[in-house]
Amino acid sequence: MLLDKFRAIFDCAYGQTVIHSNSFQGNNNASPKEGLQWRGRNSGGGLGLGQCNGECNGSGDGEAGGGHHQENGAAGQGPDKLEGSESIENDTLHLKRRVGLVSGVALIVGTMIGSGIFVSPSGLLERTGSIGMSFVIWMACGLLSLLGALSYAELGTMNTSSGAEYAYFMDAFGAPPAFLFSWASTLVLKPSQMAIICLSFGKYAVEAFVTECEPPEIVVKMVALLAIVVILYVNCYSVNLATSVQNVFTAAKLVAVLIVIIGGIYKICEGNVQHLREPFKNTQYSVGNIATAFYTGLWAYDGWNNLNYVTEEIKNPSKNLPRSIAIGIPLVTICYALINVSYLTVMSPMEMMTSEAVAVTFGNRLLGVMAWLMPLSVTISTFGSANGTLFAAGRLCFAASREGHLLDILSYVHIRRYTPAPGLIFHVSLQYCVVSQG
Repeated sequence: MLLDKFRAIFDCAYGQTVIHSNSFQGNNNASPKEGLQWRGRNSGGGLGLGQCNGECNGSGDGEAGGGHHQENGAAGQGPDKLEGSESIENDTLHLKRRVGLVSGVALIVGTMIGSGIFVSPSGLLERTGSIGMSFVIWMACGLLSLLGALSYAELGTMNTSSGAEYAYFMDAFGAPPAFLFSWASTLVLKPSQMAIICLSFGKYAVEAFVTECEPPEIVVKMVALLAIVVILYVNCYSVNLATSVQNVFTAAKLVAVLIVIIGGIYKICEGNVQHLREPFKNTQYSVGNIATAFYTGLWAYDGWNNLNYVTEEIKNPSKNLPRSIAIGIPLVTICYALINVSYLTVMSPMEMMTSEAVAVTFGNRLLGVMAWLMPLSVTISTFGSANGTLFAAGRLCFAASREGHLLDILSYVHIRRYTPAPGLIFHVSLQYCVVSQG
């Protein structure tokens, strides 16, 4: 009885996406018979949207098929601007298109620029041996990322299903490789990626209050877990709220980058360019070093494909998807190049390679009493990156589960907020395990 009551409450709040036997065309289905459907049980003692075993009130009979879902006590109140309109039984239920051009750019930039450029951008410098070659590889990695993202833009406009690589594997190679990709990404790659980001957030957030010694590991983990819970709540509550948070934190991140760049320009105007002379001196031309340098550089650009995970939620994707990519990735490339130049106006290449947090060292030497802005910038950057990472990861889980490649329950969507909350919760539960054991 208790299990049946729980299912009644859950079915009242969430709709399940179902793939029918005909071909799936993403979020552009013209007929309610195709694509993403509400799976309601409204025969006999079953549950429709208007009848939920006394747990929900509806404006109509569940068996009649015309009622709208309405929560207890919600009658007479105006709709929440962050929520969708009330769902109609047997109407097509899918994620709504709420990601515009600005939010698309913020998702790309916000997930690409994490803590690396503020903490340890010297990996290329170590492997190439010279400033000049490291800049060549920074720009080459940006170009490769842009070309890859433009290819994804074409794929995303041809196949408007969410899930990025998962959806494209399904189209090109069938279910087996898509199944393997979804499990590897859902169980290993995405949870570990976000766990690392949140642990970085916890470390720099705690360091702001612990200056005399290393922050306690247990405190760092607790702060990281708290950040994960906050990000989960934001993403479950509303797509609009999640994109607004992403926009704000990406803007704050770019302001921090701009502060570093302005500081570098100031030092150049003072004549501090001694470390920029003879840029190709001591260059290492071995294939192994160049290859590992590219590997390091491309890791810094990771995240250029995240917008394709949410294609079904992009407004006018045929225009906004390629525009977001064309704006976001060149912007990140320019930021990476200019911020490295700024670091070299204050530190030598050797100091950059030995510094534990390059941006913090930069702030201590240039910003004086405002040096606290750099650790704050790292925490802002990592929080925004974690928010964007979970936003994209939840859609991959959602896309795979509605095809039957993951648990069926993970394909549920909240009928008023239009968020894939079960998939998000599942991801966060895995991240909790990774952080706790990390």
